[in-house]
Amino acid sequence: MKAVYSIDELNQRIKQLEAQQDAEWIAIKDEIDEIKENLKPLNLIRNTVAEINETVGFKSDLAQSAISIGIGYLAKKLVVGKTDSIFKNILGSILQLAVTTLVAKPQHEATPDESS
Repeated sequence: MKAVYSIDELNQRIKQLEAQQDAEWIAIKDEIDEIKENLKPLNLIRNTVAEINETVGFKSDLAQSAISIGIGYLAKKLVVGKTDSIFKNILGSILQLAVTTLVAKPQHEATPDESS
């Protein structure tokens, strides 16, 4: 760090440090937004499915569809469980369809506002 000997140099250095601080705050806020986006339940599921695909080596659409259907089925069983109610079964099936559809979508299609 260079020594400051005049008021003008001091003011210039203060402006530089303020600009640096603003840039760092923007970077921190962007990182927090990215973390919040990654912690959304749907994105956690998608990231998990993507990691399973990479680990096991599933490349085909059929395998990815099977994983999506399995996750939808698990979501239905976790929320509805075993029941004799027709209404609950219908709601569970709708939930299963929604979760399966959301997990099966590529991530860039599910979040169009990120491209702007």
